[in-house]
Amino acid sequence: MIDGHMQQQGFNLISILQHAANAHGDTEVITNSVEGGRHSISYKAMYRRTAQLANALQELGMKQGDRIGTMAWNTWRHLECWYAIGGSGAVCHTLNPRLFADQIDFIVNHAEDRFLFVDISFVPVIAAVIDRLPTLECVVVMTDAEHMPDTSTLTVPVHCYEDLIANRASEFQWPDIDENGASSLCYTSGTTGNPKGVMYSHRSNVIHSLATCGSDLFNLTARDTCLMIVPMFHANSWGLAFSAPMIGSKLVLPGPHMDGASIHSLITEEQCTTSAAVPTVWTGLLDYMDAEGKSIPSLKETVIGGSAVPRSMIEKFDKTYGVDVIHAWGMTEMSPLGTMNRPLAFMSSLTDAERMDIRCKQGRAPYGVELKIVDDDGNRLPHDGDAFGRLLVRGHWVIERYYKQEESALDADGWFDTGDVANIDQYGFMQITDRSKDIIKSGGEWISSVDIENTAMGHPELQIAACIGVKHAKWEERPLLLAVKKPGCNPEKQNVLDHIAAEFAKWQVPDDVVFIDDMPLTATGKIDKKPLRAEFENYYLQ
Repeated sequence: MIDGHMQQQGFNLISILQHAANAHGDTEVITNSVEGGRHSISYKAMYRRTAQLANALQELGMKQGDRIGTMAWNTWRHLECWYAIGGSGAVCHTLNPRLFADQIDFIVNHAEDRFLFVDISFVPVIAAVIDRLPTLECVVVMTDAEHMPDTSTLTVPVHCYEDLIANRASEFQWPDIDENGASSLCYTSGTTGNPKGVMYSHRSNVIHSLATCGSDLFNLTARDTCLMIVPMFHANSWGLAFSAPMIGSKLVLPGPHMDGASIHSLITEEQCTTSAAVPTVWTGLLDYMDAEGKSIPSLKETVIGGSAVPRSMIEKFDKTYGVDVIHAWGMTEMSPLGTMNRPLAFMSSLTDAERMDIRCKQGRAPYGVELKIVDDDGNRLPHDGDAFGRLLVRGHWVIERYYKQEESALDADGWFDTGDVANIDQYGFMQITDRSKDIIKSGGEWISSVDIENTAMGHPELQIAACIGVKHAKWEERPLLLAVKKPGCNPEKQNVLDHIAAEFAKWQVPDDVVFIDDMPLTATGKIDKKPLRAEFENYYLQ
Protein backbone atom coordinates (compact mmCIF):
# COMPACT_ATOMS: atom_id res chain seq x y z
CA MET A 1 0.00 0.00 0.00
CA ILE A 2 1.29 3.48 -0.91
CA ASP A 3 0.92 6.10 1.82
CA GLY A 4 -0.75 9.42 1.11
CA HIS A 5 1.48 12.49 1.11
CA MET A 6 -0.61 14.80 3.27
CA GLN A 7 0.13 16.61 6.52
CA GLN A 8 -0.55 14.70 9.71
CA GLN A 9 -1.93 17.09 12.31
CA GLY A 10 -3.53 15.50 15.35
CA PHE A 11 -6.77 16.92 16.74
CA ASN A 12 -6.71 18.95 19.96
CA LEU A 13 -9.96 20.61 21.05
CA ILE A 14 -8.14 23.86 21.83
CA SER A 15 -7.68 24.33 18.08
CA ILE A 16 -11.43 25.00 17.84
CA LEU A 17 -11.26 27.98 20.20
CA GLN A 18 -8.03 29.16 18.56
CA HIS A 19 -9.83 29.18 15.21
CA ALA A 20 -12.80 31.05 16.70
CA ALA A 21 -10.42 33.66 18.16
CA ASN A 22 -8.53 34.06 14.86
CA ALA A 23 -11.37 33.92 12.35
CA HIS A 24 -14.31 35.18 14.43
CA GLY A 25 -12.51 37.08 17.17
CA ASP A 26 -15.12 39.81 17.64
CA THR A 27 -18.10 37.42 17.73
CA GLU A 28 -19.74 37.44 21.15
CA VAL A 29 -20.53 34.84 23.75
CA ILE A 30 -23.44 36.12 25.83
CA THR A 31 -24.39 34.70 29.25
CA ASN A 32 -27.26 35.25 31.65
CA SER A 33 -24.82 35.10 34.52
CA VAL A 34 -25.22 33.22 37.78
CA GLU A 35 -24.51 36.40 39.76
CA GLY A 36 -27.16 38.36 37.86
CA GLY A 37 -27.07 40.51 34.74
CA ARG A 38 -25.93 39.71 31.23
CA HIS A 39 -22.27 39.15 30.45
CA SER A 40 -20.61 39.55 27.06
CA ILE A 41 -17.18 38.41 25.90
CA SER A 42 -15.61 37.95 22.48
CA TYR A 43 -14.07 34.69 21.27
CA LYS A 44 -10.71 36.49 21.15
CA ALA A 45 -10.94 37.58 24.78
CA MET A 46 -12.23 34.16 25.84
CA TYR A 47 -9.25 32.45 24.25
CA ARG A 48 -6.84 34.73 26.15
CA ARG A 49 -8.61 33.93 29.43
CA THR A 50 -8.52 30.21 28.59
CA ALA A 51 -4.75 30.43 28.22
CA GLN A 52 -4.60 32.22 31.58
CA LEU A 53 -6.60 29.39 33.15
CA ALA A 54 -4.31 26.79 31.60
CA ASN A 55 -1.30 28.55 33.15
CA ALA A 56 -3.06 28.62 36.51
CA LEU A 57 -3.90 24.91 36.32
CA GLN A 58 -0.31 24.10 35.49
CA GLU A 59 0.85 26.02 38.55
CA LEU A 60 -1.69 24.15 40.70
CA GLY A 61 0.03 20.94 39.60
CA MET A 62 -2.45 19.60 37.05
CA LYS A 63 -0.90 16.89 34.87
CA GLN A 64 -1.91 15.31 31.60
CA GLY A 65 -4.54 12.64 32.16
CA ASP A 66 -5.81 14.15 35.42
CA ARG A 67 -9.58 14.27 35.77
CA ILE A 68 -10.81 17.76 36.60
CA GLY A 69 -14.48 18.08 37.56
CA THR A 70 -16.91 20.88 36.76
CA MET A 71 -20.32 21.45 38.33
CA ALA A 72 -21.57 24.51 36.53
CA TRP A 73 -24.28 26.05 34.39
CA ASN A 74 -23.79 27.07 30.76
CA THR A 75 -21.56 30.13 31.13
CA TRP A 76 -18.47 31.65 29.53
CA ARG A 77 -16.37 30.50 32.49
CA HIS A 78 -17.56 26.92 32.02
CA LEU A 79 -16.53 27.10 28.35
CA GLU A 80 -13.10 28.34 29.39
CA CYS A 81 -12.77 25.33 31.69
CA TRP A 82 -13.71 22.88 28.92
CA TYR A 83 -11.06 24.21 26.57
CA ALA A 84 -8.30 24.87 29.11
CA ILE A 85 -8.58 21.46 30.76
CA GLY A 86 -8.92 19.40 27.58
CA GLY A 87 -6.43 21.51 25.63
CA SER A 88 -3.82 20.95 28.35
CA GLY A 89 -4.12 17.19 28.02
CA ALA A 90 -6.22 16.64 31.15
CA VAL A 91 -9.82 15.38 31.20
CA CYS A 92 -12.78 17.71 31.75
CA HIS A 93 -15.35 15.78 33.78
CA THR A 94 -18.80 17.39 33.79
CA LEU A 95 -20.93 16.69 36.88
CA ASN A 96 -24.70 16.92 36.83
CA PRO A 97 -25.75 18.92 39.93
CA ARG A 98 -29.26 17.44 39.79
CA LEU A 99 -28.02 13.97 40.76
CA PHE A 100 -28.53 12.62 44.26
CA ALA A 101 -25.69 13.12 46.73
CA ASP A 102 -24.69 9.44 46.71
CA GLN A 103 -24.48 9.49 42.90
CA ILE A 104 -22.25 12.59 42.97
CA ASP A 105 -20.13 10.90 45.62
CA PHE A 106 -19.80 7.76 43.47
CA ILE A 107 -19.01 9.64 40.25
CA VAL A 108 -16.33 11.94 41.69
CA ASN A 109 -14.63 9.02 43.41
CA HIS A 110 -14.89 6.73 40.40
CA ALA A 111 -13.35 9.43 38.18
CA GLU A 112 -10.80 10.30 40.91
CA ASP A 113 -11.22 14.03 40.29
CA ARG A 114 -8.29 16.08 41.62
CA PHE A 115 -9.79 19.58 41.31
CA LEU A 116 -13.39 20.71 41.10
CA PHE A 117 -14.73 23.89 39.47
CA VAL A 118 -18.16 24.88 40.84
CA ASP A 119 -20.61 27.71 40.31
CA ILE A 120 -21.67 29.58 43.47
CA SER A 121 -25.08 27.83 43.24
CA PHE A 122 -23.46 24.45 43.87
CA VAL A 123 -21.10 25.12 46.76
CA PRO A 124 -23.66 23.60 49.20
CA VAL A 125 -24.04 20.53 46.95
CA ILE A 126 -20.31 19.83 47.14
CA ALA A 127 -20.09 20.76 50.82
CA ALA A 128 -22.63 18.03 51.59
CA VAL A 129 -20.37 15.29 50.19
CA ILE A 130 -16.85 16.73 50.40
CA ASP A 131 -15.84 14.59 53.39
CA ARG A 132 -16.43 11.52 51.20
CA LEU A 133 -14.17 12.70 48.32
CA PRO A 134 -10.63 11.58 49.20
CA THR A 135 -9.04 12.39 45.81
CA LEU A 136 -10.23 16.01 45.81
CA GLU A 137 -7.37 18.46 46.41
CA CYS A 138 -9.03 21.85 45.87
CA VAL A 139 -12.22 23.60 44.80
CA VAL A 140 -12.34 26.60 42.46
CA VAL A 141 -15.48 28.71 42.83
CA MET A 142 -16.39 30.14 39.42
CA THR A 143 -16.97 33.78 40.30
CA ASP A 144 -15.16 36.98 41.26
CA ALA A 145 -14.06 38.17 44.68
CA GLU A 146 -17.17 40.35 45.08
CA HIS A 147 -19.52 37.39 44.79
CA MET A 148 -17.53 34.71 46.65
CA PRO A 149 -19.91 32.77 48.92
CA ASP A 150 -19.17 31.35 52.36
CA THR A 151 -16.87 28.37 51.73
CA SER A 152 -16.11 27.51 55.36
CA THR A 153 -17.87 24.14 54.91
CA LEU A 154 -15.39 23.10 52.21
CA THR A 155 -12.59 21.15 53.89
CA VAL A 156 -10.03 21.52 51.07
CA PRO A 157 -8.22 24.62 49.76
CA VAL A 158 -10.58 26.99 47.90
CA HIS A 159 -9.74 29.42 45.10
CA CYS A 160 -11.74 32.25 43.55
CA TYR A 161 -11.78 31.73 39.76
CA GLU A 162 -11.13 35.34 38.75
CA ASP A 163 -8.36 35.73 41.32
CA LEU A 164 -6.83 32.44 40.16
CA ILE A 165 -6.44 33.55 36.54
CA ALA A 166 -5.69 37.21 37.21
CA ASN A 167 -2.24 38.40 36.10
CA ARG A 168 -1.45 35.08 34.42
CA ALA A 169 0.12 35.06 30.97
CA SER A 170 -2.49 35.13 28.20
CA GLU A 171 -0.40 32.79 26.07
CA PHE A 172 0.12 29.09 26.70
CA GLN A 173 2.20 26.42 25.01
CA TRP A 174 -0.45 23.82 24.35
CA PRO A 175 1.04 20.32 24.45
CA ASP A 176 1.30 18.04 21.45
CA ILE A 177 -1.05 15.27 22.56
CA ASP A 178 -2.35 12.08 20.99
CA GLU A 179 -5.66 12.85 19.30
CA ASN A 180 -6.97 9.52 20.63
CA GLY A 181 -6.19 10.68 24.16
CA ALA A 182 -9.06 11.45 26.52
CA SER A 183 -10.46 14.99 26.46
CA SER A 184 -13.66 14.80 28.46
CA LEU A 185 -15.71 12.49 30.65
CA CYS A 186 -19.48 12.32 31.04
CA TYR A 187 -21.43 9.79 33.12
CA THR A 188 -24.74 8.27 32.10
CA SER A 189 -27.71 9.07 34.33
CA GLY A 190 -27.64 5.53 35.73
CA THR A 191 -31.16 4.27 35.07
CA THR A 192 -30.03 0.90 36.47
CA GLY A 193 -27.17 0.50 38.91
CA ASN A 194 -24.40 3.04 39.24
CA PRO A 195 -23.76 5.66 36.54
CA LYS A 196 -21.20 4.63 33.90
CA GLY A 197 -18.47 6.86 32.52
CA VAL A 198 -18.13 7.69 28.83
CA MET A 199 -14.63 8.95 28.00
CA TYR A 200 -14.49 11.02 24.82
CA SER A 201 -11.29 11.57 22.84
CA HIS A 202 -10.12 14.73 21.11
CA ARG A 203 -10.56 12.89 17.82
CA SER A 204 -14.14 11.75 18.50
CA ASN A 205 -15.21 15.20 19.68
CA VAL A 206 -13.68 17.06 16.73
CA ILE A 207 -15.08 14.62 14.14
CA HIS A 208 -18.50 14.80 15.82
CA SER A 209 -18.39 18.61 15.65
CA LEU A 210 -17.21 18.70 12.03
CA ALA A 211 -20.16 16.53 11.08
CA THR A 212 -22.87 18.10 13.23
CA CYS A 213 -22.42 21.73 12.26
CA GLY A 214 -23.35 20.80 8.65
CA SER A 215 -26.55 22.03 7.01
CA ASP A 216 -28.44 18.75 7.35
CA LEU A 217 -27.61 18.52 11.05
CA PHE A 218 -27.32 21.59 13.32
CA ASN A 219 -27.18 23.84 10.24
CA LEU A 220 -24.90 26.40 11.91
CA THR A 221 -23.28 29.33 10.12
CA ALA A 222 -21.20 32.32 11.21
CA ARG A 223 -24.36 34.42 10.66
CA ASP A 224 -26.34 32.48 13.26
CA THR A 225 -26.93 33.19 16.92
CA CYS A 226 -27.22 29.90 18.76
CA LEU A 227 -29.00 29.69 22.12
CA MET A 228 -27.37 26.66 23.76
CA ILE A 229 -29.92 25.63 26.38
CA VAL A 230 -28.93 21.97 26.56
CA PRO A 231 -26.70 21.83 29.67
CA MET A 232 -22.98 21.37 29.30
CA PHE A 233 -23.32 18.61 31.93
CA HIS A 234 -25.85 16.73 29.76
CA ALA A 235 -24.56 14.41 27.02
CA ASN A 236 -21.59 16.57 26.04
CA SER A 237 -23.87 19.61 25.44
CA TRP A 238 -24.85 17.80 22.21
CA GLY A 239 -21.44 18.94 20.94
CA LEU A 240 -22.62 22.54 20.51
CA ALA A 241 -19.93 23.92 22.82
CA PHE A 242 -17.49 22.80 20.12
CA SER A 243 -19.47 23.11 16.87
CA ALA A 244 -20.73 26.68 17.45
CA PRO A 245 -17.23 28.17 17.98
CA MET A 246 -15.89 25.95 15.19
CA ILE A 247 -18.24 27.58 12.69
CA GLY A 248 -18.13 31.05 14.32
CA SER A 249 -21.73 31.33 15.48
CA LYS A 250 -22.58 33.84 18.16
CA LEU A 251 -23.26 31.77 21.27
CA VAL A 252 -25.91 32.63 23.87
CA LEU A 253 -25.88 30.82 27.22
CA PRO A 254 -28.78 30.83 29.73
CA GLY A 255 -26.77 30.24 32.92
CA PRO A 256 -29.20 29.02 35.60
CA HIS A 257 -32.16 30.95 34.18
CA MET A 258 -34.23 28.36 32.26
CA ASP A 259 -37.77 29.58 32.96
CA GLY A 260 -40.02 30.63 30.09
CA ALA A 261 -39.67 34.36 30.70
CA SER A 262 -35.85 34.25 30.83
CA ILE A 263 -35.57 32.11 27.71
CA HIS A 264 -37.96 34.39 25.84
CA SER A 265 -35.97 37.45 26.89
CA LEU A 266 -32.71 35.92 25.65
CA ILE A 267 -34.19 34.89 22.30
CA THR A 268 -35.73 38.27 21.57
CA GLU A 269 -33.02 40.57 22.95
CA GLU A 270 -30.10 38.64 21.45
CA GLN A 271 -32.01 37.83 18.22
CA CYS A 272 -31.32 34.10 18.48
CA THR A 273 -31.88 32.24 15.20
CA THR A 274 -31.44 28.66 16.40
CA SER A 275 -31.48 26.69 19.65
CA ALA A 276 -31.38 23.23 21.20
CA ALA A 277 -33.06 21.79 24.31
CA VAL A 278 -35.14 18.95 25.73
CA PRO A 279 -38.98 19.14 25.43
CA THR A 280 -39.61 20.11 29.08
CA VAL A 281 -37.75 23.42 28.59
CA TRP A 282 -39.85 24.27 25.55
CA THR A 283 -43.07 23.46 27.39
CA GLY A 284 -42.18 26.24 29.83
CA LEU A 285 -41.49 28.71 27.01
CA LEU A 286 -44.67 27.86 25.11
CA ASP A 287 -46.80 28.17 28.25
CA TYR A 288 -45.22 31.56 28.99
CA MET A 289 -45.78 32.90 25.46
CA ASP A 290 -49.34 31.62 25.38
CA ALA A 291 -50.12 33.29 28.70
CA GLU A 292 -48.37 36.59 27.91
CA GLY A 293 -49.17 36.89 24.20
CA LYS A 294 -45.46 36.94 23.28
CA SER A 295 -43.68 35.82 20.09
CA ILE A 296 -40.14 34.91 18.99
CA PRO A 297 -39.81 36.20 15.42
CA SER A 298 -36.00 35.83 15.18
CA LEU A 299 -35.98 32.09 15.94
CA LYS A 300 -35.95 30.05 12.73
CA GLU A 301 -35.63 26.56 14.16
CA THR A 302 -34.84 24.54 17.24
CA VAL A 303 -33.39 21.08 17.62
CA ILE A 304 -35.26 19.05 20.24
CA GLY A 305 -34.06 15.76 21.65
CA GLY A 306 -33.57 13.94 24.94
CA SER A 307 -37.02 12.38 24.68
CA ALA A 308 -39.65 12.08 21.96
CA VAL A 309 -41.14 15.41 20.85
CA PRO A 310 -44.95 15.43 21.02
CA ARG A 311 -46.67 16.08 17.70
CA SER A 312 -48.62 18.87 19.41
CA MET A 313 -45.35 20.67 20.29
CA ILE A 314 -44.06 20.50 16.70
CA GLU A 315 -47.40 21.84 15.41
CA LYS A 316 -47.55 24.59 18.05
CA PHE A 317 -44.07 25.89 17.25
CA ASP A 318 -44.74 25.70 13.52
CA LYS A 319 -48.27 27.08 13.20
CA THR A 320 -48.34 29.59 16.07
CA TYR A 321 -44.75 30.83 16.22
CA GLY A 322 -43.23 30.03 12.82
CA VAL A 323 -40.42 27.95 14.30
CA ASP A 324 -39.28 24.77 12.56
CA VAL A 325 -38.77 21.90 15.03
CA ILE A 326 -35.99 19.50 14.11
CA HIS A 327 -36.37 16.20 15.93
CA ALA A 328 -33.10 14.57 17.01
CA TRP A 329 -31.92 11.53 18.93
CA GLY A 330 -28.71 10.46 20.53
CA MET A 331 -27.04 9.15 23.67
CA THR A 332 -24.22 10.06 26.02
CA GLU A 333 -22.51 7.00 24.55
CA MET A 334 -22.71 8.57 21.06
CA SER A 335 -21.12 11.96 21.84
CA PRO A 336 -24.26 12.23 21.54
CA LEU A 337 -25.77 12.70 18.06
CA GLY A 338 -27.26 9.63 16.39
CA THR A 339 -29.99 10.97 14.09
CA MET A 340 -31.47 14.26 12.92
CA ASN A 341 -34.78 14.76 11.15
CA ARG A 342 -34.20 17.00 8.13
CA PRO A 343 -36.54 16.74 5.12
CA LEU A 344 -35.72 14.85 1.94
CA ALA A 345 -36.73 15.97 -1.54
CA PHE A 346 -39.62 13.51 -1.89
CA MET A 347 -41.39 15.03 1.13
CA SER A 348 -42.28 18.19 -0.78
CA SER A 349 -44.96 16.23 -2.66
CA LEU A 350 -46.60 14.91 0.52
CA THR A 351 -49.60 16.35 2.33
CA ASP A 352 -49.05 18.34 5.53
CA ALA A 353 -50.31 15.41 7.58
CA GLU A 354 -47.98 12.96 5.82
CA ARG A 355 -45.00 15.28 6.33
CA MET A 356 -45.91 15.64 10.00
CA ASP A 357 -45.95 11.86 10.40
CA ILE A 358 -42.34 11.80 9.21
CA ARG A 359 -41.28 14.85 11.26
CA CYS A 360 -42.39 13.05 14.44
CA LYS A 361 -39.72 10.40 13.82
CA GLN A 362 -36.24 10.79 15.31
CA GLY A 363 -34.63 11.14 11.88
CA ARG A 364 -31.84 9.76 9.74
CA ALA A 365 -28.27 8.85 10.65
CA PRO A 366 -25.56 11.17 9.31
CA TYR A 367 -22.27 10.03 7.84
CA GLY A 368 -20.32 8.66 10.78
CA VAL A 369 -23.19 6.65 12.29
CA GLU A 370 -24.70 3.34 11.20
CA LEU A 371 -28.04 2.01 12.49
CA LYS A 372 -29.70 -1.39 12.40
CA ILE A 373 -32.58 -3.10 14.17
CA VAL A 374 -32.51 -6.74 15.26
CA ASP A 375 -34.88 -9.23 16.86
CA ASP A 376 -34.27 -10.93 20.21
CA ASP A 377 -32.02 -13.48 18.52
CA GLY A 378 -29.85 -10.83 16.90
CA ASN A 379 -31.24 -11.29 13.38
CA ARG A 380 -31.29 -8.10 11.30
CA LEU A 381 -34.82 -6.82 10.61
CA PRO A 382 -35.97 -5.04 7.43
CA HIS A 383 -36.07 -1.24 7.13
CA ASP A 384 -39.71 -1.15 6.05
CA GLY A 385 -41.17 1.17 8.70
CA ASP A 386 -43.19 -1.70 10.22
CA ALA A 387 -40.71 -4.15 11.74
CA PHE A 388 -39.39 -3.02 15.10
CA GLY A 389 -36.57 -4.37 17.20
CA ARG A 390 -33.55 -3.53 19.34
CA LEU A 391 -31.70 -0.52 17.95
CA LEU A 392 -27.95 -1.05 17.47
CA VAL A 393 -25.39 1.59 16.41
CA ARG A 394 -21.74 1.91 15.47
CA GLY A 395 -19.63 4.76 14.17
CA HIS A 396 -16.77 7.22 14.53
CA TRP A 397 -18.04 8.80 17.74
CA VAL A 398 -19.74 5.80 19.40
CA ILE A 399 -18.44 4.29 22.64
CA GLU A 400 -16.24 1.19 22.58
CA ARG A 401 -16.13 0.54 26.34
CA TYR A 402 -17.14 2.34 29.52
CA TYR A 403 -14.51 4.07 31.65
CA LYS A 404 -12.54 1.65 33.87
CA GLN A 405 -14.32 -1.39 32.41
CA GLU A 406 -12.17 -4.01 30.74
CA GLU A 407 -14.91 -5.65 28.72
CA SER A 408 -16.12 -4.07 25.51
CA ALA A 409 -19.61 -2.51 25.38
CA LEU A 410 -19.99 -3.86 21.82
CA ASP A 411 -21.12 -7.15 20.36
CA ALA A 412 -18.83 -9.39 18.32
CA ASP A 413 -19.46 -7.34 15.16
CA GLY A 414 -18.77 -3.98 16.80
CA TRP A 415 -22.38 -2.85 17.38
CA PHE A 416 -23.57 -1.04 20.53
CA ASP A 417 -27.03 -1.90 21.86
CA THR A 418 -28.77 1.40 22.67
CA GLY A 419 -31.50 -0.13 24.83
CA ASP A 420 -34.10 1.45 22.56
CA VAL A 421 -36.72 -0.32 20.47
CA ALA A 422 -37.24 1.26 17.05
CA ASN A 423 -38.29 0.89 13.44
CA ILE A 424 -36.52 2.28 10.37
CA ASP A 425 -38.32 3.05 7.10
CA GLN A 426 -37.12 2.67 3.52
CA TYR A 427 -35.75 6.24 3.49
CA GLY A 428 -33.71 5.68 6.65
CA PHE A 429 -35.98 7.60 9.03
CA MET A 430 -35.74 5.96 12.44
CA GLN A 431 -38.50 6.08 15.03
CA ILE A 432 -38.08 5.09 18.67
CA THR A 433 -41.10 3.05 19.73
CA ASP A 434 -39.88 2.69 23.31
CA ARG A 435 -37.04 2.02 25.66
CA SER A 436 -36.73 -1.74 25.90
CA LYS A 437 -37.57 -1.54 29.61
CA ASP A 438 -40.58 0.76 29.03
CA ILE A 439 -42.46 -1.08 26.30
CA ILE A 440 -45.75 -2.55 27.58
CA LYS A 441 -46.70 -6.17 26.84
CA SER A 442 -50.43 -6.70 27.26
CA GLY A 443 -51.93 -10.09 26.50
CA GLY A 444 -48.93 -10.96 24.33
CA GLU A 445 -49.21 -7.75 22.27
CA TRP A 446 -46.79 -4.82 22.42
CA ILE A 447 -47.97 -1.27 23.23
CA SER A 448 -45.67 1.73 22.80
CA SER A 449 -45.70 3.97 25.87
CA VAL A 450 -44.00 6.71 23.81
CA ASP A 451 -46.83 6.81 21.26
CA ILE A 452 -49.47 6.97 24.01
CA GLU A 453 -47.60 9.79 25.76
CA ASN A 454 -47.18 11.84 22.59
CA THR A 455 -50.89 11.59 21.80
CA ALA A 456 -51.87 12.43 25.37
CA MET A 457 -49.67 15.53 25.24
CA GLY A 458 -51.86 16.82 22.42
CA HIS A 459 -54.75 17.16 24.85
CA PRO A 460 -55.20 20.90 25.44
CA GLU A 461 -55.62 20.56 29.20
CA LEU A 462 -52.59 18.37 29.97
CA GLN A 463 -49.17 19.80 30.77
CA ILE A 464 -47.18 16.54 30.78
CA ALA A 465 -48.03 12.84 30.72
CA ALA A 466 -46.35 9.47 31.27
CA CYS A 467 -47.61 6.03 30.32
CA ILE A 468 -46.43 2.97 32.26
CA GLY A 469 -47.29 -0.71 32.22
CA VAL A 470 -48.72 -1.97 35.51
CA LYS A 471 -49.64 -5.46 36.67
CA HIS A 472 -52.97 -6.87 35.55
CA ALA A 473 -54.63 -10.12 36.67
CA LYS A 474 -55.85 -11.10 33.19
CA TRP A 475 -53.59 -9.35 30.66
CA GLU A 476 -50.25 -9.48 32.54
CA GLU A 477 -49.76 -5.72 31.98
CA ARG A 478 -52.06 -2.85 31.07
CA PRO A 479 -51.15 0.77 30.32
CA LEU A 480 -51.87 3.44 32.92
CA LEU A 481 -51.59 7.16 32.14
CA LEU A 482 -50.19 9.52 34.76
CA ALA A 483 -50.82 13.18 33.91
CA VAL A 484 -50.31 16.68 35.27
CA LYS A 485 -53.08 19.15 34.50
CA LYS A 486 -52.34 22.53 33.00
CA PRO A 487 -52.84 25.38 35.52
CA GLY A 488 -56.50 26.37 35.72
CA CYS A 489 -57.69 23.25 33.86
CA ASN A 490 -59.71 20.32 35.18
CA PRO A 491 -60.01 17.69 32.42
CA GLU A 492 -62.26 14.67 32.80
CA LYS A 493 -60.59 11.25 32.72
CA GLN A 494 -62.93 9.97 30.03
CA ASN A 495 -62.26 12.99 27.87
CA VAL A 496 -58.52 12.24 28.00
CA LEU A 497 -59.10 8.56 27.19
CA ASP A 498 -61.41 9.50 24.29
CA HIS A 499 -58.66 11.77 22.94
CA ILE A 500 -56.23 8.81 22.95
CA ALA A 501 -58.85 6.40 21.57
CA ALA A 502 -59.21 8.56 18.47
CA GLU A 503 -55.76 7.36 17.36
CA PHE A 504 -55.38 3.92 18.94
CA ALA A 505 -57.09 0.56 18.91
CA LYS A 506 -59.31 -0.05 21.91
CA TRP A 507 -56.93 -2.60 23.47
CA GLN A 508 -54.03 -0.09 23.30
CA VAL A 509 -55.86 2.69 25.19
CA PRO A 510 -54.94 2.97 28.91
CA ASP A 511 -57.52 1.56 31.29
CA ASP A 512 -57.36 4.64 33.51
CA VAL A 513 -55.89 8.10 34.03
CA VAL A 514 -54.43 9.25 37.34
CA PHE A 515 -53.85 12.98 37.78
CA ILE A 516 -50.74 13.79 39.82
CA ASP A 517 -49.45 17.12 41.13
CA ASP A 518 -45.87 16.87 39.84
CA MET A 519 -44.15 14.68 37.28
CA PRO A 520 -40.87 13.17 38.52
CA LEU A 521 -37.99 14.06 36.21
CA THR A 522 -34.50 12.63 35.91
CA ALA A 523 -31.38 14.72 36.36
CA THR A 524 -31.39 15.36 32.59
CA GLY A 525 -35.00 16.59 32.44
CA LYS A 526 -36.62 13.40 31.16
CA ILE A 527 -39.66 11.76 32.78
CA ASP A 528 -38.48 9.41 35.53
CA LYS A 529 -40.73 6.36 35.44
CA LYS A 530 -39.00 4.45 38.26
CA PRO A 531 -40.90 6.15 41.14
CA LEU A 532 -44.13 6.01 39.11
CA ARG A 533 -43.78 2.25 38.63
CA ALA A 534 -42.97 1.77 42.31
CA GLU A 535 -46.06 3.72 43.41
CA PHE A 536 -48.57 2.39 40.88
CA GLU A 537 -47.35 -1.15 40.01
CA ASN A 538 -50.37 -2.75 41.77
CA TYR A 539 -52.91 -0.09 40.77
CA TYR A 540 -55.06 -2.50 38.71
CA LEU A 541 -54.82 -5.28 41.32
CA GLN A 542 -56.46 -3.28 44.11
